[in-house]
Amino acid sequence: MMLDSPTASRPNLLRAWWPAAVWIVLITFESSDFFSSQNTGSVLFLILTRLFGKINLYDFMIFHHYLRKTGHVVGYGMLSLLLLRGWRATLGRVPALLLRATLLAWLGTAFVAAMDEWHQSYIPSRTGTWKDVVLDTIAGVAFLIVAYLWLRRPPEPGA
Repeated sequence: MMLDSPTASRPNLLRAWWPAAVWIVLITFESSDFFSSQNTGSVLFLILTRLFGKINLYDFMIFHHYLRKTGHVVGYGMLSLLLLRGWRATLGRVPALLLRATLLAWLGTAFVAAMDEWHQSYIPSRTGTWKDVVLDTIAGVAFLIVAYLWLRRPPEPGA
């Protein structure tokens, strides 16, 4: 009698988790001094003034602020989806475990957001703020709700 190997019934977890790990490394890199508001703002301002001529500095600063916050939403929304991917592969794609995988992905997103802001609080050119943790966590929740509803949708007829 031959027993099934553990890898035959379980997906390749390295393949399931490497995108989330790479994304977390990218977030960590973006938390460095190199990506501080001052550095990204000066480069972006230079590029935009070369392309479009004189730009009102006050308007640019508002644009830059919201661009950076949009980066938080997209970055942590994507992280939540990548964590969901990893948890679904780890727990199995059983519909009953989808909610558990979604909650674990959300907790992972909140944890990374908190650690990211904590890390930034030690970098003189950066600020670690609880408001960004809340923004990142809400972004993760929003992306995960959409993913959860998508994954729970009924199968198409004939599929």
